[in-house]
Amino acid sequence: MAPTATAGHFSEGPAASSLRRFVKPEAFTGYFLISPAVFLMLVLLAYPFVLAVWISLTDRVLGEPGKFIGVRNFLKLLQDPLFLQTAWNSLVYTISTVCLKMILGISLAVLLNQDIPCRNLVRGAILLPWIVPTSLSVLTWLWMFDSLFSVVNYILLGVGLISKKIPWLGDPFWAMVAVVIVNTWRGLPFFAVSFLAGLMTIPKELYEAAETDGALRFRQFWHITLPLLQPVIAVVVLFSTIWTFADFQIVYILTHGGPINATQIFATMAYDVALVAGRIGEGSAISLFLFPALLVVIILMLRYLRKE
Repeated sequence: MAPTATAGHFSEGPAASSLRRFVKPEAFTGYFLISPAVFLMLVLLAYPFVLAVWISLTDRVLGEPGKFIGVRNFLKLLQDPLFLQTAWNSLVYTISTVCLKMILGISLAVLLNQDIPCRNLVRGAILLPWIVPTSLSVLTWLWMFDSLFSVVNYILLGVGLISKKIPWLGDPFWAMVAVVIVNTWRGLPFFAVSFLAGLMTIPKELYEAAETDGALRFRQFWHITLPLLQPVIAVVVLFSTIWTFADFQIVYILTHGGPINATQIFATMAYDVALVAGRIGEGSAISLFLFPALLVVIILMLRYLRKE
């Protein structure tokens, strides 16, 4: 609508008013402040991701550009027994570690929220597995699981829990148990500290009222603690699931995906196919294979959190 003259001046239409709100100095200041973050996201996240998607749609090999083949790499993976085993291993590895970290993390957070001696010192020490570089800590676990000098076997034999040495990294079942233990040990502090932060925001008056009504500790935990921790649990589990599916260092240092591909997961298989075998297109397809499923999980989780 064109401006109309009233009482010696012009009144602005809706479009002009919106334009003025868009170009006002405060808007320019906001755009200027977020521009470095947007630039970094485009350069470090968006561009590599789009490039990886494009490479996964080609038959590119090391040293050659390759040509566009569509989704042929993905269809080929669905017919590969090794990839199907890798998908199953990744699922078992992720579900086992996330469930263990969630259960132990909640238990540890409840313990650290109590009035115990040296509570602040214990809270700081619990972060050590998360702070220590992954490669160094996993190398220590590699020595602890050594077939000849295993400290874990020595302790278990000493207390009488086992009658013979366990081939931690030489048996398919025990190798998976070993990588699950190490991943749980490393990720537990993140769960515990996040849950502890959530517990500290719950008003104590709710527990006092429950005690007045005669509710036991378990009922207080089930009807007060867990419901109020649900948003925190959802976020932590979401992040941990994504990180675990993309985990590389723990499995690669401990087992290299063995024995007999028993611990091969998406990240280690993508590394072997893309960088060792030189089939870069197929390796990119392996890395991106679960992206649609993870995207759906993320969207559903964010919708749940927004609703809560």
